[in-house]
Amino acid sequence: MPFLENLTDQTPLELLGNIIDILLVWFVIYKLITVIKGTKAVQLLKGIFVIIIARLVTQALNLETLGWIMQQVLEWGFLAIIIIFQPELRRALEQLGRGKLFSSSTLNEESERNRLIEAMSKSVSYMAKRRIGALISIERETGLSEYIETGIPMNSDITSELMINLFIPNTPLHDGAVIVQKNRIAAAACYLPLSESPFISKELGTRHRAALGISEVTDAITIVVSEETGAISLTANGDLHRNLSLEDFEVKLRRIWFGAEQQEVAPAWWNLRGKKNG
Repeated sequence: MPFLENLTDQTPLELLGNIIDILLVWFVIYKLITVIKGTKAVQLLKGIFVIIIARLVTQALNLETLGWIMQQVLEWGFLAIIIIFQPELRRALEQLGRGKLFSSSTLNEESERNRLIEAMSKSVSYMAKRRIGALISIERETGLSEYIETGIPMNSDITSELMINLFIPNTPLHDGAVIVQKNRIAAAACYLPLSESPFISKELGTRHRAALGISEVTDAITIVVSEETGAISLTANGDLHRNLSLEDFEVKLRRIWFGAEQQEVAPAWWNLRGKKNG
């Protein structure tokens, strides 16, 4: 076979170079996918694959008119990709310029995890005691880039002092949500989608509805501190955990953020009706 003959004709150094070349191409493709993961570009990318498949089907079935249309779409597709994916391409180039495109996205160090939990716990405790309303959304697998773009860019280290200052009433950034990416504050004053579930308790305000809304469309963890009562709540995967003690809040946050999430015994609709989770 020609393929096997080509392999045998190569020196070990050439063969090693080809293997490294293939691995690097796959790694670059993987990193590019992680850049657009969780954004609207994913759906557009699926649409492109549908067009390609449709083109192959038209060729197989000899559908000339539809095939001509698909061919025109593909010929102009490169220009369309540049226009449609402009925000994602810009973001990838910015990350490449900062040297972050090929950096690890996993928080492996236990000390860093403890620092993040401590900063969140300290800031939430401070705001709960003084009834300072807060809304903090933490990105997980599903990207929150489209919501980050609605706020004010921060790109700051997570500290309890900064988190508290962001929610002090009558300051420019106190209204809206703070969004956390990995171990950084990505943006403040962000807009989150409100939940339209009919099962939400009438006593819940806009912050809780926004926390539930983002948890229904992404896998983000969202922390809420009530301005009226100072109660601490947490949402994830469409579930609302209300009136948490500080200890329970730390346990749930650590487990969902860094550990394997365990299923709650109570169903989501019961939590939405106002069940007190402690």
